[in-house]
Amino acid sequence: MRVLVTGSSGFVGSWLTEHLAAIGDEVLTLPDEVDIRDRSALVDAVRAAAPEGICHLAGQASVKDSWDDPSTTYAVNTIGVAHLLDAVASCSTPPRVLLVSSAEVYGRVPPEELPIGEDRPFAPPSPYGASKAAAELIGLQAWLGRGTEVVRARPFNHTGPRQRPDFVVPALARQVVEAASGPGELRVGNLAARRDLTDVRDVVRAYRLLLEHGESGGVYNVCRGTSVPISEVLDRLVRLAGVEVRIEVDPARLRPADVPDLRGDPRRIETATGWGPELDLDRTLADVLADAERERARALP
Repeated sequence: MRVLVTGSSGFVGSWLTEHLAAIGDEVLTLPDEVDIRDRSALVDAVRAAAPEGICHLAGQASVKDSWDDPSTTYAVNTIGVAHLLDAVASCSTPPRVLLVSSAEVYGRVPPEELPIGEDRPFAPPSPYGASKAAAELIGLQAWLGRGTEVVRARPFNHTGPRQRPDFVVPALARQVVEAASGPGELRVGNLAARRDLTDVRDVVRAYRLLLEHGESGGVYNVCRGTSVPISEVLDRLVRLAGVEVRIEVDPARLRPADVPDLRGDPRRIETATGWGPELDLDRTLADVLADAERERARALP
């Protein structure tokens, strides 16, 4: 399949392009100068690429950044999707689209109502979550109104090597690595929050399967189906690194509205594609630690 990946230079995008190439797809990317907020440039680029499928990953990916700059988050994550789907509609043979949303659209869910199924109504507490919910509605309208084949993916938290250090797992890993030669003090945010964590390498497999086998107009959780507290993630990183640390809560790392437990139901994607995670959490954390160690070694004089 000829697959165009938007956001191909990002964390997930780089893993997805590698996976697509490994399974024999022809991987297409947008020119560096194309901004998805520029409708005309995006239309021209998509039509020139003439893909059979599109995995749309380009976006503002940080919940924290969305609080700092909501307008840009909406411009990129919501209006950018409208521009992309306009571009798709302009193609002589419109490609199939995988629209990557986020579990942040669900918001706070009472513990007795977990795990979260795809039919749960939107209740996003952050601008990021709201931008993704709005983007999903644009994608659904394109399917219902124009017949554009759009499949929506709702990934829960995922991590792995090469993730930006301002995300929680690589941020903790970097501090754990530094603790091996420093004072051993870690500054942390909310360690009680529970997250359904999947390895990015499993997530990109799910995206490719959904692009081909997902139902048009449908929506699928991409998740493990179990959640762990961030405190346990930190404990495992410390154990894997073999260091001793002292923990201090940093108010600057706390979010204005944090979801206590975000755990999804993966049965729909399992039924549609046969997908399931293959990498366990310790393998993921060990690889993130190794990545942090390489980054620290490169930074040393």
